Amino acid sequence: MNEDVIKVPDEEKTLTPGKLFYNWFAANIGIMGIVFGAMIVSFHLSFFQATLASLVGGLSFVFPGWVATLGKREGITTFKLSRAAYGTHGNKIPNAIAWFNMVGWLAINVITGTLLLVSLFKILHIAKNGVTVAIALAIFAGLVILSGLLSEAVLAKIQTWLSWIFGLLTLVILILFLMKADWQAALAAPSGHWLGGFWPAVSIVAAGSGISWSMAAADWGAYVKPQTSQSATFWNTTLGGAIPLFVLMWGGVLLSTVEPSLATASNPIDVMNDALPSWISVIYFLVAAGGLIPQCIISLRSARINLATVGIKVSQQTSLVIHGAIVVLIPIYVLFISGNFLANFELFLGFLGTCLAAWVAIFLCDSVMYRRQGYDVSLLENDSQNKYNWKGITSWIIAVVTGFLFTNNAIWNGPFAHGIFRDNSLGVFVAGIVAVVCMLLLKPVGRASTSEAL
Repeated sequence: MNEDVIKVPDEEKTLTPGKLFYNWFAANIGIMGIVFGAMIVSFHLSFFQATLASLVGGLSFVFPGWVATLGKREGITTFKLSRAAYGTHGNKIPNAIAWFNMVGWLAINVITGTLLLVSLFKILHIAKNGVTVAIALAIFAGLVILSGLLSEAVLAKIQTWLSWIFGLLTLVILILFLMKADWQAALAAPSGHWLGGFWPAVSIVAAGSGISWSMAAADWGAYVKPQTSQSATFWNTTLGGAIPLFVLMWGGVLLSTVEPSLATASNPIDVMNDALPSWISVIYFLVAAGGLIPQCIISLRSARINLATVGIKVSQQTSLVIHGAIVVLIPIYVLFISGNFLANFELFLGFLGTCLAAWVAIFLCDSVMYRRQGYDVSLLENDSQNKYNWKGITSWIIAVVTGFLFTNNAIWNGPFAHGIFRDNSLGVFVAGIVAVVCMLLLKPVGRASTSEAL
């Protein structure tokens, strides 16, 4: 779509509710859902608490559902709508976050793909060591780069077929887990801490799923057929993302009943490999690794576009060099220096979640407080006088800083990260709540017109 055109033309609005549901369903079928389940278990929750955390975390897709309805109502994509809340220049803040989001997930997917190949080597009786990990990284990164030569249409078809196969294999694996589960031990497990365990587990899942996906929700919502109701747009987006994510996370929770070591594992894929028969592990891991490659290509292409939106315009060759280096350097650190996949993944999600929770809270508050009658297109155009919306920008800065003050991790120790905030990601929720409070407190400042250039 032309960057200068704000509203999607009616003839391009072709998404039906069913297609919208499928798009979100397919986008959330993948091995990372089971990894999220393993992360939930790592908070030492009871089986009931872990199941409930999976459900509540999955329902964080209400935020993409809400954003999608705005995109559908206005016929405008996410980052163009975001200009109203931040200003055309201030909107570089969410654009920069989007770049970090895509690059981060690119690295995570490459690391995950590498670990899947290492597990396949183990099935073939090839011992895990530095050399085999390096070979796996080279193979997967090479496949990502070579796949970049394929067209988007071909990649979409490959991902569609792999999603269906992965989904069917997941059902088989869930049945195996149900049969092998030690239900007596699982149901007898003591409850974990609700404030210090349950809610941090929910926050880390929400950061990596519903909150993160909010940045793309209006991009699909804007292309929904005009006759589609707002409720249909909301529910097909929300349930399309939440259902597969919950099922896969619950698969990770079930895995903990088969392999109790999952709660303390740094690499849940190794634990999963030990719990599965080798015949299905080979197929499942191959399909899972293959499904990650199209996602990596999409992230690579989108990252270059986002660099341009924040004012960093580079050639395609330079972009490939920059992002290619990221694809190699971050996995090298995680795989060879740190050696703890889950810890680094949680660190990434905590940082990302704090920034994005503040962004989506301000975006939605702005829509409720100032845009109930619709968005003024003049605020969204490239030459708009609404360069900086200081209410949105100020609220975001205060919310993010406050969120980090209540956060501690391997590289940061917030001064207020004590008690229930210690060693978890509750700072994500703090950032979202503070963002809402700031928007409410700043509402009387300046003009209250929905078309104001704040």
